[in-house]
Amino acid sequence: MRGIGYEAQVKLPLYYKGMNTGKDFIIDLLIEDQIIVELKALETLLPVHLAQILSYLKLARLPLGFLINFNVPLIKDGFKRVVNNYPERFSSAHE
Repeated sequence: MRGIGYEAQVKLPLYYKGMNTGKDFIIDLLIEDQIIVELKALETLLPVHLAQILSYLKLARLPLGFLINFNVPLIKDGFKRVVNNYPERFSSAHE
């Protein structure tokens, strides 16, 4: 409604040592080609869920993501902001 661009179920190819493995990670939402959003409905978020979104951020070379768990009494308690401090994102070697 506000004209914010997004894509759902975005495939992110997995590379190993520079070769495509033929496997893809699936990003739940990609907002304005800049922010990754991972959606969950779990009793408890585990470290593996944080590792998942951090991996997506590193592979996509994006700085910001949100991990959102809908299985909470107050939705504000289900939001976790995740920052990728991966230095290659800002390196001129990848431009």
